[in-house]
Formats: sequence, C-alpha cells, structure tokens
Amino acid sequence: MEFIELFDMQAQLDSFIQKNQQVNRDVFLEKGLALTIELAELANETRCFKYWSTKGPSEREVLLEEFVDSIHFLLSLGNEKGYRLHAWPEVKWKEDLTTWFLKTQEAILTFIHHPTEEHYLKVWQYYGVLAYNLGFTLEDIIKAYIAKNEKNYERQRNGY
Repeated sequence: MEFIELFDMQAQLDSFIQKNQQVNRDVFLEKGLALTIELAELANETRCFKYWSTKGPSEREVLLEEFVDSIHFLLSLGNEKGYRLHAWPEVKWKEDLTTWFLKTQEAILTFIHHPTEEHYLKVWQYYGVLAYNLGFTLEDIIKAYIAKNEKNYERQRNGY
C-alpha cells in the first residue's frame, strides 16, 4: 500500500462517521483541536518532558498507536482543505523530542488559524521528524494506521 492511499481511507472513514453521527456542519476546528490533543497524548506517552520522573516511555506499540491517532486527524484536515501529501516526509533530523513536540504543536496551530497548503505540509514535515526520532518506519505507520482505521469503524458500529 502507498502512503497516498491513506487519504482515501480517511475520507471514507470521515464520510462514514459524518453519516453515522449525523454531522452536517464544518468540523475543521474540532478536528484541529483533536489533532493538538492527540499530539499531546503522544508526548505524554513518550514522557520526554517529564524531567522530574525516572519512569521511561510507554511501549513502542502504545507510542505508535498514539502517533497514528494524530495521523487520522492530519489526513482528515488535509482532505477537508483539498491538500494531499504524495509521499511520506522522511526527514532525518535528530533533536530533543520536547523541542519537536513544541515545533509540531506550533505548526498545527498555525495551520488551524491559516490553513494554507504550505502550513499543512510543514505539519507533515514535523510529523516526519517525530516518526524518525521515535524509530517509526513508513511501513510501521501504514500498518498501524490500517489497524486503527478498522478499530475506528468498529467503534462507530458499536456506538462509540
């Protein structure tokens, strides 16, 4: 499967959710807020900012699931604005995770307030950096996305 196909999968899931939940309005801001929260949940699981604690990060699978939770909303926002990323941004910048989470959060907020394609692509670039620093490959991301996509359909069918 190619990365670009995830946009279509997300569009189908969004359509299913909107029909199932009877959503008849623009939910761009809600999706934007959800993306910032999912990023924060990922940061929390890495524990990268918790200088006061000796407990390590959550298991890799937990981190990957939190990462793809963000990807769902990022794809959805792109679909809503007609923006698509045609290839995964394989950026190999090593830096402190806390710094990258803050940069990514800032890029998301900039995109929400000024939803240009340039700002959208910048968010993806930062997600590429996070993936690299967390050790996630494109194959890992696609596989986890597909699994979570199926779980999200199941949740909708069961009244989530």
